[in-house]
Amino acid sequence: MDKMVLRRMEYYGYHGVFEEERKLGQRFYVDLELQMDLREAGVSDDLSKTVNYAEIHERVKAIVENKSFKLIEALAEHIASDLLDTYTVIDALTVKLTKPHPPFDIHFEGVTVELFRTRK
Repeated sequence: MDKMVLRRMEYYGYHGVFEEERKLGQRFYVDLELQMDLREAGVSDDLSKTVNYAEIHERVKAIVENKSFKLIEALAEHIASDLLDTYTVIDALTVKLTKPHPPFDIHFEGVTVELFRTRK
C-alpha cells in the first residue's frame, strides 16, 4: 500500500490531566502516515486524486489548537477519526502524537502515543 507521511507538524494546544496544562498550554508534535492508493494521482498529476497535505495540516491544527482533552490518547483518536471520516481516499492511518515536555519532575524527551486505524 502506498502512503503519504507528514512528519513533526508542530502545534500549541491545551491538553493534559493537570489544570495548568489546560490553562497554560504546551507544544505538541503530530506525525501522520496515511495509507492510500497514490497511483492515479501520480499518473494524472491531479490533486483531486489524493489528499492535499496543506489541508490535512490545517485540519489537525484546528483539532489540536481549538479542542481540549485530558489524555493525548483521546486527542490522537480524535485526529484519526476526523481524517478517516473526511477523506474517503485514506484506507488506513497511523497517528503519532508527542508531548515533548510533560510537566513532571523527571527528565526525558517526551511521551508519545501511536495508534493505527483502518476504515471500517
